[in-house]
Amino acid sequence: QVQLVESGGGLVQPGGSLRLSCAASGCTFSSYFMHWYRQAPGKEREFVAGISSTGEFKNYADSVKGRFTISRDNAKNTVYLEMNSLKPDDTGVYYCKVTKDRVYWGQGTQVTVSA
Repeated sequence: QVQLVESGGGLVQPGGSLRLSCAASGCTFSSYFMHWYRQAPGKEREFVAGISSTGEFKNYADSVKGRFTISRDNAKNTVYLEMNSLKPDDTGVYYCKVTKDRVYWGQGTQVTVSA
């Protein structure tokens, strides 16, 4: 079974930076697109960023373009999300996602942006 484990969340001040990691197991990691989503309290989960299997193609939600960077290290079975110039609206639980036979989600890591 595919397992995804996020890490790197925490409390950061507005304007600060944070790097999230998602370690995958149970799949041929290099064969799949990977995605990051986030969910704020009382809101639906929303797309943040995606990356192709080779890392050649990336896409981002408009709200994070120019501030967030998605990357991957296939040798480590890990996808990253570098978050810069963080805003309070970036607060939420961040999840990584992969689709193989079905959609798999990690348990999420909390990101709180507050002064």
